[in-house]
Amino acid sequence: MGEKSLLKKRWSGNSFNVIDGGRVRQRLWILCVIAAALLLASCGGKDKTASKDFDAADEGDAKQNVKKNVKPQADAEAAVIETDYGKIVIELYPNLAPNMVARFKQLIKGGFYNGTTFHRVDPGLGIIQGGDPLSKDDNPDNDGQGSSQNPNVAAEFSDVPYERGTVGAARAASPDSANSQFYITLKRQPAFDQRYTVFGRVVDNQSLNNADVIMNAPTATGTERPADKIVIKSVTLQPRASFGS
Repeated sequence: MGEKSLLKKRWSGNSFNVIDGGRVRQRLWILCVIAAALLLASCGGKDKTASKDFDAADEGDAKQNVKKNVKPQADAEAAVIETDYGKIVIELYPNLAPNMVARFKQLIKGGFYNGTTFHRVDPGLGIIQGGDPLSKDDNPDNDGQGSSQNPNVAAEFSDVPYERGTVGAARAASPDSANSQFYITLKRQPAFDQRYTVFGRVVDNQSLNNADVIMNAPTATGTERPADKIVIKSVTLQPRASFGS
């Protein structure tokens, strides 16, 4: 029996259509080509340019592997961010997020953050976000898309809530795409809980006040980008004991 005389059934909507075997093979070949093209597109450079906005993840992200009932314990070293708006002192929690804290400290020691900016501010959500090396250049359109040359850091979720002063790891849609960017919440945000890695906290009121000033800076029209660059002049590691509780 020849190929052209073969009859097969194909489901279409709520009914079956009868088509010949040759057309089936032709259409299957076309579908394979399309599927391959889509796969290449999804596996290509997309992740390298995807926004690392802290809230870029899908709402359906599973709250999996959440570390619960663990009280944050401050590292012996605190991160001190120097800006034209004053300093922001952050204590770090390696018992909650050892890998993200290790990455943050590694980048600080290498001077990675010096000269980057707080490229995103949103008083409505109550956040400021920084840590993107692309924010050093003169192209504002790529801010939020950069990361370090190191591998991404897997999610280290905990049940520590996002309150005023909480420091979290920014990421793209994948829970395991944190890298260098970070953000500070300046108001309670329960929707962020257990969906983004908490790895630190702002330690004092003056630091919080300085962060508030940054958050309320004028922005470019229609964006969350400060109209004038808010440069992180330096980030250093200093003894946590040098700062108040």
